[in-house]
Amino acid sequence: MAFTMPSFISRLTRPFTTTTRLGLNPESSIASPEGAQKATIAAGCFWGVEHMYRKEFKGKGLYDARVGYIGGNTDSPSYRAVCSGRTGHAEALQVTFDPAQVTYRQLLEYFYKMHDPTTSNRQGPDTGSQYRSGIFYHNAEQETIAREVTEKANEKWWKGKIVTEILPAGEWWDAEDYHQKYLDNNPGGYECPSHFLRSFPPLD
Repeated sequence: MAFTMPSFISRLTRPFTTTTRLGLNPESSIASPEGAQKATIAAGCFWGVEHMYRKEFKGKGLYDARVGYIGGNTDSPSYRAVCSGRTGHAEALQVTFDPAQVTYRQLLEYFYKMHDPTTSNRQGPDTGSQYRSGIFYHNAEQETIAREVTEKANEKWWKGKIVTEILPAGEWWDAEDYHQKYLDNNPGGYECPSHFLRSFPPLD
């Protein structure tokens, strides 16, 4: 009989795979309806980030969400390689959304509410550069919005302590299939304790 890790323990420890299957080709699987825009962020363990965004924006303009790797220096990285810290990638979430229903600004304000952007290369108990906080913009307008939201959130919410990096979105690599919708498929799976929605006042 297979051993099943109690859910309260599994929420405190991230399972690690020995798979060597490479990530998918960049931009391969995320749906892109006409008029859709992309947003790419990193906020620690990507399982919980995806889960929270899907739950919050389902039926509110979210077309699709994929977890994957960005910001590194190797092609087609595996989870094992990213976890080693040697590839330079961050665990990240890329969403496609309908800007008529939800704005990029709203997605970023949510980003600053749902994780701790003040810890460098760390999120909760998860340490390493792959868990860094980052916004990866896809055009000049997104960069402007990202810097505006970050400045306001830093002043009004996080007391000048934000260390989130803001960088152009480079090549994106989908994570392995079993990472997609991980917490939907594994309800008792690990959730980073720093992933929860803060009750902050409006930025504007």
